[in-house]
Amino acid sequence: MLPLYLEKLNPYELSVRAEFLKKLSEECRLCPNECAVNRLSGETGNCQSSYEVMISSYGPHFGEEPELVGLYGSGTIFFTNCNLSCVYCQNYDISQLGVGHKISIEELADIMISLQRRGCHNINLVTPTHFVPQIVEALLIAIEKGLEIPLVYNCGGYESVETLKMLENIIDIYMPDIKYSDNEIAERLSGIKNYWNVVRAAVKEMHRQVGDLHIDRMGIAKRGLLVRHLVLPNNLSGSEKVIDFIADEISKDTYLNIMDQYHPAFNAGKYNDLNRRITADEYDKVINYAISRGLRRGFS
Repeated sequence: MLPLYLEKLNPYELSVRAEFLKKLSEECRLCPNECAVNRLSGETGNCQSSYEVMISSYGPHFGEEPELVGLYGSGTIFFTNCNLSCVYCQNYDISQLGVGHKISIEELADIMISLQRRGCHNINLVTPTHFVPQIVEALLIAIEKGLEIPLVYNCGGYESVETLKMLENIIDIYMPDIKYSDNEIAERLSGIKNYWNVVRAAVKEMHRQVGDLHIDRMGIAKRGLLVRHLVLPNNLSGSEKVIDFIADEISKDTYLNIMDQYHPAFNAGKYNDLNRRITADEYDKVINYAISRGLRRGFS
């Protein structure tokens, strides 16, 4: 199975997409924050990013889902900064404190090629939302140099449908978090408005584009939707409502990774309802509810 960007698009179509996305950065509305700053002239919005690409690290990663990792790892590129401001972020040094270094678009393309040469099964774009135009520009260069592995869009779920439509037939695997099912909790803990409304529309668009996760005979994911959901203490993530949405409005064949690794990090200690790990009972309740709704891929 060829990546969608080779199967469906030609370089001209990709360049048109890249130019349109770059235009969105002039009064930035790449994501639902719609900061309206001119990132091309160096202004920054909620994501604290100008147009220059910043990454913290890259390399084969073996801590992702097995279907992404395979034998040789998922080729992760960790982009610096984020369009969310989660008070408990586990990678807060990268996402909130801006730890990283600037690279050119040509260097980003070369990183993609280097990960492919190292045997990685995919290019895993971690927190890519605020650098989508540059990623598409880099993809054009990387294709000329022989890139031919799937692209993974690994995001927090706070995505603009307009931007996602520009990524149709570019992204092979969408991997959003669905963090909350309550807008007020999302605003309090992640500093964003209307998250539940936004993430539902975004995940529906992702699924429309790529469908359920397709895994080849070697157990490697090639195309489709993979949803992550981190269980938070005191049901702050609203897990049952998230599961109902997936089961009723996406697909019962959705690959859903229900994650149990929450621990208080960054500023979580300032919030009484976040300042502990989850219990086994809290996690088991979510798993059992997902099974009762007919969801089984990814966790059983």
